[in-house]
Amino acid sequence: MSLLEVNDLSIRYDVGDDDVHAVDGVTFSIDRGETYGLVGESGCGKTTLAKSLIHLLDSNGYIESGEMWFDGTLPRWENERGEPRREIIDDDQYPVREDGMTDLAQLDDEQIRDVRWRNIALIPQSAMNALNPVYKVGDQIVEAILRHEPHTPREEADQRARDLLERVGIEPDRADDYAHEYSGGMKQRAVIAMAMACSPDMLIADEPTTALDVIIQDRILDELDELQEEFNVSILVVSHDISVMAEICDQLAVMYGGKIMESGPKKEVFQQSANPYTLGLKNSFPTVKEEQSELVSIPGSPPTLLDPTDKCRFVDRCPFVVEECHSSHPPMYGVSSGETGRRAEADDPQTHRTACYRVDELETMRTEAGKEETWQATTQNR
Repeated sequence: MSLLEVNDLSIRYDVGDDDVHAVDGVTFSIDRGETYGLVGESGCGKTTLAKSLIHLLDSNGYIESGEMWFDGTLPRWENERGEPRREIIDDDQYPVREDGMTDLAQLDDEQIRDVRWRNIALIPQSAMNALNPVYKVGDQIVEAILRHEPHTPREEADQRARDLLERVGIEPDRADDYAHEYSGGMKQRAVIAMAMACSPDMLIADEPTTALDVIIQDRILDELDELQEEFNVSILVVSHDISVMAEICDQLAVMYGGKIMESGPKKEVFQQSANPYTLGLKNSFPTVKEEQSELVSIPGSPPTLLDPTDKCRFVDRCPFVVEECHSSHPPMYGVSSGETGRRAEADDPQTHRTACYRVDELETMRTEAGKEETWQATTQNR
């Protein structure tokens, strides 16, 4: 059952005379209890996409079009057969579907404030910047609890904050300390505890292991995995680190230039990659499982997103370009259709999909993409 359905979402940043097309026509869905990953180079739009769910874009950012249907903001009840349903609000000002899903894109400032922490919580990229340096860590967790549960006694909220810190491996008494008294790993665990303060349906983890050593990274990932299993919370992970995605995700979307280039179950995306960008991304990342004498990088730079053209976003860096790539960005084709020698568009965002016109030539692309000379030819032919 889907907790979140994002349909044809486009996000822009106003930069004067032009707009940056940060996210362009993105569609995906996240099931309950699932970990969904957004991976790609810096500037590809993954953080913008994640933060738009709770309207935390910069002041010049705005949702141009699209829908973000979420099944968590309305009271839940069961019918006579014990099937879960959402209580429907009969209010023209509240964007609710017949099945009880709410369109987050249409919520106003007051309505979205009720969603943050209670339904969707953010684990920000920089834990130090997320914690107020002049308030004790425990008090900051208490503040989140009392904002959404104002009738909770202060003593109970204090105890919950300490229990949450203990749950993520921090001594309860450290609730009385300030952020500067915590190590980097403790800060990261503290913001995880804060995110879980109101038992949300979904966590957004934006680069949750950035600037941490590999031992602490592993502990943080284990902590997220345990929280998901214990509370059945869905997690949207944003990262440029393929190894993080390989460890924690169930479903994966590879973003480039504001678009999803490939998506599907993690194992299929990694083991049966079906997009030139995904293949190049894997080549440029070290592996400990196979012998790899030298990394193969993707030549060139990401495209400017100021009024981008209709051509494929990856066309200037791709070694497998065909004529169609210069006329329009490819739709999302089902990878299984390409493996049978044909190409058919895929409507289900949970299946393995790729935005590539050569989906019916997968074996050729997979073989050639592992050769350095394939990518060098791209530079020479510019």
